[in-house]
Amino acid sequence: MHSLRKMIIWSSCLIFSLSYSILVFASSPAKHMCRPDQRDALREFKNEFHFSGTAPNEKTQRWLNNTDCCSWDGVSCDLKTGNVVDLNLWGSSLNGSLRSNSGLFKLQHLQSLNLSSNNLAGILPDSIGNLKHLRVLKLYGCGFFGKIPSSIGNLSYLTHLDLEGNGFTGELPESMGKLNQLTKVLLSTSKLSGSFHHALLNMTELTWIDLRSNHLEGNLPSNMSSFSKLVHFDVGSNSFSGPIPSSLFTIPSLIFLNLEKNSFSGPLEIANTSSSSLPSKLETLTLGGNYLNGPIPGFISKLVRLSLLDLSFWNTGSTVDFSSFLHLKSLVLLDLSYLNTRSLLELSLFSKLVSLSMLDLSGNHLKISSSLHLPSPLGSLSLASCNISEFPNFLRKQPNLYYLDISANQIEGRVPDWLWMSELVYLDISKNALTGFDGPKDAIQTSPLEMLDISSNTFQDPFPLLPNSTRFFSASDNQFSGEIPTTICGLVSLDTLLLSNNRFIGSIPRCFKSFNTKLSLLHLRNNNLSGKFPEESISVGLISLDVSGNQLSGELPRSLINCTRLEFLNVEDNMFNDTFPSWLSLLPDLQFLVLRSNEFHGPIYSLSFPKLRIFDISKNIFTGVLPLDYFANWSAMSSGAYVTDNKQERFMGFSFSNYHKSVVLAIKGSEMELLGSGFRMYKTIDVSGNRLEGDIPQSIGLLKGLIVLNMSNNAFTGHIPPSLSNLTNLQSLDLSENRLSGNIPPELGKLSFLALMNFSNNMLEGSIPRGTQIQSQNSSSFAENPGLCGAPLQETCGGGEEVYEVIKEENDQVLSWIAVAIAYVPGVFCGLTIGHILTLYKPEWFMRIFHSFA
Repeated sequence: MHSLRKMIIWSSCLIFSLSYSILVFASSPAKHMCRPDQRDALREFKNEFHFSGTAPNEKTQRWLNNTDCCSWDGVSCDLKTGNVVDLNLWGSSLNGSLRSNSGLFKLQHLQSLNLSSNNLAGILPDSIGNLKHLRVLKLYGCGFFGKIPSSIGNLSYLTHLDLEGNGFTGELPESMGKLNQLTKVLLSTSKLSGSFHHALLNMTELTWIDLRSNHLEGNLPSNMSSFSKLVHFDVGSNSFSGPIPSSLFTIPSLIFLNLEKNSFSGPLEIANTSSSSLPSKLETLTLGGNYLNGPIPGFISKLVRLSLLDLSFWNTGSTVDFSSFLHLKSLVLLDLSYLNTRSLLELSLFSKLVSLSMLDLSGNHLKISSSLHLPSPLGSLSLASCNISEFPNFLRKQPNLYYLDISANQIEGRVPDWLWMSELVYLDISKNALTGFDGPKDAIQTSPLEMLDISSNTFQDPFPLLPNSTRFFSASDNQFSGEIPTTICGLVSLDTLLLSNNRFIGSIPRCFKSFNTKLSLLHLRNNNLSGKFPEESISVGLISLDVSGNQLSGELPRSLINCTRLEFLNVEDNMFNDTFPSWLSLLPDLQFLVLRSNEFHGPIYSLSFPKLRIFDISKNIFTGVLPLDYFANWSAMSSGAYVTDNKQERFMGFSFSNYHKSVVLAIKGSEMELLGSGFRMYKTIDVSGNRLEGDIPQSIGLLKGLIVLNMSNNAFTGHIPPSLSNLTNLQSLDLSENRLSGNIPPELGKLSFLALMNFSNNMLEGSIPRGTQIQSQNSSSFAENPGLCGAPLQETCGGGEEVYEVIKEENDQVLSWIAVAIAYVPGVFCGLTIGHILTLYKPEWFMRIFHSFA
């Protein structure tokens, strides 16, 4: 009883004590963990940016002044010191550049910083190197440009560096070699140049290297095995060349290896192919889109964990043992397209790969049996250019197939009705001999197809019904006629419409206005469309518009000024009658402007086209003088010629924008059609066939990336500007049919890429400069310039120069004798006079002088 009472008393005391403690805690003011200097730095950093005020993910907008900054969204603090150690503002709608004196750099104790997916367009300041405790730095997709600052080498504790998806240029800084604790470096999708930096070889702790989609070149180091802990290595879509280092295949930890879309060449040879020396954990191996040759190495069949294998465009040059791939039972994706082999490939062979979901066998000699059955998980199948003559029956039994490419075959007749009953989302049946669709109207319209390419067939009227879900439709290069059907306007999701090279007549449908912001590609090239281009038919989302080769008239629709994403505009070979559309300079992304062969007229004023690569206003009626600074702000043409990756986009690719662009340009004396990557390869100015006059602007010499320059058939006067010698990438120069005078600048002889030039029909004079490129030209390139002489013309300069020297020498001798005569007569007179005076008044002086000479 006594013990029970004692227990009750103790319990009461305990309850009272706890209650008192809670009461005191509740009544006392809350103590903030965050230090005042850290809070002030965060507030300062927040105030450096402007916000839309509407985005729900603006974390800093929820930072309240009367709350502990360690509780703010994206902020974490050290529990003991109150210092901010982690700042994660990923996708927080920050807008503005990162200042060198930003409040961010006052957070000296930061260990992890993530500002990814914000709009911080500008230079990454050197001050980033002040955050010396950083272990994780993530700045992907921020819009940074310029060079990666060398101060990044000060971050000696850094283990994770992610700068991908920016616009960084130049080489990696040498100081990165100090980051010997780095385990992950992600620098993909930028504009980095140079070779594989040797500084990376010092980072022996690296497990992850991602350098894909840059402008890197040269050979990979032979000692790649120094990355002994490497798990992920990706250098795809660069310009690396030479052999693939065999040491890459001796890293036992490697799981992912991507070398696709480079210029690697030669055979792939591995000295030791025993299973123990190979990367047995490798799951992804992509070597496609290079220039590899020789037999496919047998060791690949020993990499039994492979789930993704791409060997496309391998120039085997002999037979291939396709059965070796059957050892790879875990394969989900297999790309063996365009192997250049004589071997016949039995499609049934792959029925044993039960996990296979994506298969590309394009460009091979294929045999398909009527009883073929492939694994039902197959979702993507590419059989382009396989000499197939009919729709394969086995496709009926592929319920999961959503991607089918059987283009460039020999399939004739009509598209079967059972295709509309499938789950296909993408269907490419272009470049066959198909004539129409079969199938009930409802089945076609309710099909889930989103992307349909029927171009380069023999389709005729009536124009086919299309699935309501269509987003991409190409029917170019067929035999459709009549007016463009307005049923197309009911496709509310349509993004791309390509109807070029048909026989359509009438006007552009006004109902195109229903696309509003959806339509991004509209190509109606080479039809017989006429009338004015309706203002309302322009979709503000347009990226590419091509209506060339029609009979459209009137003014260029001013509603194009609303197309702020427009990159490509081609209206050549129509009857547009308008002044120069100077308002197009307000479109920030315009890269290709072709107004050729219309009735545009009037002067051309100074404009800024920072991204323009192709400028063709030839064969119009433009007049006036080009200002001296006309080309001063054409930044894209001022940079060196950039040749983009020209390998075909393939396998599961929905990147059609390059493939379907087309324009005819006058290049090297003849007309040439540019397709696809040619647009990024060529930087062209063509103002020929107008009535422009005055001097050729000296600012033309700023365009160092220019490859083609045609200013012929105008009324330009004055001298050829010597600044043309700065155009070191120039391949074609045509200044013929003008009124140019003076000499051909001798500096032009140093332009080593200049394959074609034409100075004919001007008023040039003097000797033609010496130089291999100039001397190799046909004499017609210099014809009809009466004062020109020297090779390759028959008029020599040597004889004329000798006659001139003789005449000059005779004239000089005559002048010399005249001078002597002029000096001699007064000299004699003065001498006689002085002699007379001396003999009369000082005879002793005269005798003394006489004796001294004697």
